[in-house]
Amino acid sequence: MSRPATRHRQGAKAPSTILILPVVLLALLASWRFTRAPAVGAEEFRLALPGYTFSFPRDHASHDDFRTEWWYYTGHLRTASGEAYGYQVTFFRSGLAEARGRTSQWAARNIYLAHFALSDLGRKRFRFFERVGRAGMGQAGASQSAFRVWVGDWEASGDGPRQRLKAREGDVGVDLALRAVKPPVVHGENGVSQKGEGRGHASHYYSLTRLATEGGLTLRGTPLAVTGLTWMDHEFGSTQLSPDQVGWDWFSLQFDNDTELMLYVIRQADGRPDPSSAGTWVGADGVSVHIRQPEFSVETLERWTSPISKGTYPMRWRIRVPTLDLDVTLTPAFPDQELTTARSTKVIYWEGAVAAAGGAQGRPVRAQGYVEMTGYAEPFRKML
Repeated sequence: MSRPATRHRQGAKAPSTILILPVVLLALLASWRFTRAPAVGAEEFRLALPGYTFSFPRDHASHDDFRTEWWYYTGHLRTASGEAYGYQVTFFRSGLAEARGRTSQWAARNIYLAHFALSDLGRKRFRFFERVGRAGMGQAGASQSAFRVWVGDWEASGDGPRQRLKAREGDVGVDLALRAVKPPVVHGENGVSQKGEGRGHASHYYSLTRLATEGGLTLRGTPLAVTGLTWMDHEFGSTQLSPDQVGWDWFSLQFDNDTELMLYVIRQADGRPDPSSAGTWVGADGVSVHIRQPEFSVETLERWTSPISKGTYPMRWRIRVPTLDLDVTLTPAFPDQELTTARSTKVIYWEGAVAAAGGAQGRPVRAQGYVEMTGYAEPFRKML
């Protein structure tokens, strides 16, 4: 297992080079929000097909018959004195086709990746850490019978409605208790979230869109009590991006009227949104509405060029959903929330805290949320 890699902005000293076994690196390239699965061996894993019926708490656990899976947390935290922070903790699982059927306790049937990022919204500072772990001998794993996933001492666990989330590296960490205010929301139609044309170009995807959050944040070695809201995504499948798809933009918003919105736009090479792009609106009562691509629009209002990757990202957006009478403008807390994972997956993406304001159903609304963007520094072409 590799040592954790860290990247600090604001002039912090760069970490020493780490070594990763080639098989680990290659496997991790498949472990992303919309995965390009390898052509060879993909048939050995189960495809995400229509008709899947979710069952909880079962589906909070791992699904090792699918190639790729992730548990994705983003949230906003606040101290008693009013300091505000955004955070991301993500656990990825990537199945190894060549290891299926092995019985040795040393056999690595899965590779695990974990990301932890903290955005100091007041000081506009961003810190990012990553870990890589092999399943086997307890270094990392995810239970198939109960909800627990871990890489080293980073861990998410619980029964679904109540969870504990822990991640710490050096003088930065979170130890949070999460409580679901609403039941799980299944995205897509007929049990699948479609990502492109063709059989199996989909995932099974649900969210806990409003998790009341409290616990501890450690910053520069100082423990701070925090409260806030968290959004959790759990997604699994064995899918791939099509050759004409270059990346995606993903949006999650938690509004002050107790509603939520998730949208994803998969971008084609010609810049147009793929017809499979979609979203979900969650009412205050927890009832969800599926949103198809023609029913919403995302307009870029400003752009920002990363000094690290030289990629140019959208950096302010207007989202309109006429069927919901929704029109809001999203503004990032600060631009520099890019993750450059050169020491592990070699994927560059932007994942950052945002705020939104506008109108819904004729009334003013505000929201906090997160945006994820890939394929701007370079087309997302990672595959085995």
